[in-house]
Amino acid sequence: MDIGCTEELAEDQDTLQGNAWQKAQYVFARYKTPCFADDTGLEVETLGGAPGVFSARYAGPHRNPQDNIRLLLQNMAGHAHRAARFRTVICLMADEQPRYFEGVLPGTIGWEPKGHHGFGYDPVFVPDGHTQTLAELTFAEKNKISHRARAMHAFVAYLHSLKS
Repeated sequence: MDIGCTEELAEDQDTLQGNAWQKAQYVFARYKTPCFADDTGLEVETLGGAPGVFSARYAGPHRNPQDNIRLLLQNMAGHAHRAARFRTVICLMADEQPRYFEGVLPGTIGWEPKGHHGFGYDPVFVPDGHTQTLAELTFAEKNKISHRARAMHAFVAYLHSLKS
């Protein structure tokens, strides 16, 4: 069902959960229909969880992926510990009580960008158990393991539980 929502939804909270809630709450309140929204961030251990909620605008409000990667690699220069994770939070608003579903993809940050698939930080993120960056994996391979897929699996499992 197309509800006609064409506005750009705000993402000005200080957590992924907050941004997901903000977007879902806006649509739920404005259009009076159940909905869900998500937010995703890259969290790097050495950087104290940065860029995190600011992943898209890490290098500034222009949201340039190449600039974000360049700044990330610059900030990680000299750090041997490169553990990171992508994390997606989905917020479901079906009534006044939000429900949250999370998906995490652990991995490491590579030393240089590799690959041409995907977007954002995919060229520098190597998922645990892999030797290639997300940008080197095929779309199908990435979608099988991604943080978004994991969050969606949790969300779909919840929806199926409602039928029981």
